Amino acid sequence: MRRFARVALLCLGCGLCSLLYGFSQLALSLEQQPGGGRERQAPDPGARQQAGGGRAGARSAGRGEAGAGRYDYMKTRPSEKMHLAVVACGERLEETVTMLRSAVIFSIKPLQFHIFAEDQLHESFKDILDDLPYEGKVNYTLYPITFPTESAAEWKKLFKPCASQRLFLPLILKDVDSLLYVDTDILFLRPVDDIWSFLGKFNSTQIAAMAPEHEEPRIGWYNRFARHPYYGVTGINSGVMLMNMTRIRRKYFKNDMTPVRLQWGEILMPLLKKYKLNITWGDQDLLNIMFFHNPESLYVFPCQWNYRPDHCIYGSNCKEAEEEGIFILHGNRGVYHDDKQPTFRAVYEAIKNYSFGDDLVHSLLQPLELELRKTMHTYCGKVYKVFIKQLTKSIRDLYARRSKGR
Repeated sequence: MRRFARVALLCLGCGLCSLLYGFSQLALSLEQQPGGGRERQAPDPGARQQAGGGRAGARSAGRGEAGAGRYDYMKTRPSEKMHLAVVACGERLEETVTMLRSAVIFSIKPLQFHIFAEDQLHESFKDILDDLPYEGKVNYTLYPITFPTESAAEWKKLFKPCASQRLFLPLILKDVDSLLYVDTDILFLRPVDDIWSFLGKFNSTQIAAMAPEHEEPRIGWYNRFARHPYYGVTGINSGVMLMNMTRIRRKYFKNDMTPVRLQWGEILMPLLKKYKLNITWGDQDLLNIMFFHNPESLYVFPCQWNYRPDHCIYGSNCKEAEEEGIFILHGNRGVYHDDKQPTFRAVYEAIKNYSFGDDLVHSLLQPLELELRKTMHTYCGKVYKVFIKQLTKSIRDLYARRSKGR
């Protein structure tokens, strides 16, 4: 009888240990946060700062239901969509539409456009975008330009009108996990899917990806003239910015204003107040300062993902583009609209004038190459083949996908 009691007591003890182990594993699993890394969570301060944000509502346009959410005439899961944001003010309507067209031509997965624009541009955007033959792979939402109410005037006059809107995208688009922000003067020469895939290459600490401002320090702006901290050797360019917005909203940033780490919505205004007399390029400078103090949070992609005039006007200095071609063209300094860099303008005009459904080889590629040959008297024209190398491959790959789909 005594032996039976000992056996029963031993079994009871083993069962109790198993139960305690199960509870400990459950508690451990609940501590893990999605999106990589463990960060202290707190209520999002941007929700209180944002004037209107997502509440006052994005003015919606296009196919689908109204509201700041989505136009889900496509039966797709959110994870299948690539989210692309752009901010358009002033005379940037045509340039923005041309950029969006370039994204549509080659991309494979569905696209969700988030277009932040001045109110007077909304109807024009709606009229143009509704007439484009999307073939069922694009949705879009129009939003007003929105800044925190207590400091709206300061943000509006920072650098160019509306430019600093991009800083508030993580606070406005609260339901978007990841986002590709681009300036209006961007042209995609390969599918958006390919730069979107960099999200899968982020390590557990990285929250965003950008390209260097310069490849050659001898012509770099930040390392020669900046009066504030900047990332790396030559700084970073924010014209193409891939963001894991969930991680951005969750992260606490090191800074040179307080020993306490601050979240995205808490750090923007103090940064502006401290450095507003020392910054030249507005919101891009603020991003450089932030990633100077948090370098582990940035993924840097090569220059052919953000190819600008500086990469060829002083001689070719983007080796990756020389080898593989230009993936994303960035026509900053207004080069699409003047004669200073005819190579850039030729690519812009070719995509702007292309009619959806026409043969891409005969209607876009061949006429473009003829125009590019006329620019060989310029430094960028001397390397004109880098402007069509990837474009040629993108067209070939597109037709190959269509053939397989038949």
